Amino acid sequence: MIKQFNSNKARQRRHQRMRKRVSGTQARPRLSVFRSSKHIYAQIIDDTTGRTLVAASSIEPDLRKASLDFKPRAEGEAPPTGLAGIEANHKVSVARAIGRAVAERAKAKNITQVVFDRGGYQYHGRVAALATGAREGGLDF
Repeated sequence: MIKQFNSNKARQRRHQRMRKRVSGTQARPRLSVFRSSKHIYAQIIDDTTGRTLVAASSIEPDLRKASLDFKPRAEGEAPPTGLAGIEANHKVSVARAIGRAVAERAKAKNITQVVFDRGGYQYHGRVAALATGAREGGLDF
């Protein structure tokens, strides 16, 4: 019998391997990312208590509008790290806005340092854009 490749199961296995080493504490909670085909979600989680401290997602209408304020970079200006050539993509700009929003909400709760959990996804595209937006918003990881 031929086994079919299930990409979501493979991602979940990668995520479980990562989660063995990555854990959020009270002092340094975990910034977790979930990416679906349409949306992207980010949560800051304290794994010692099992509570979500801060969350943001592309489902929120005000964050969708914030991503439409994309301004192309000036001539000769370097693109954000890891976003060369894709920064104008709508889903990438939404992910970057989600990163900034989660960082603002975290700063309101006095969270400045986090551990980044990419959720088994490659650190590329929308995941990298969310991380860039969170760094721009003031989170340190």
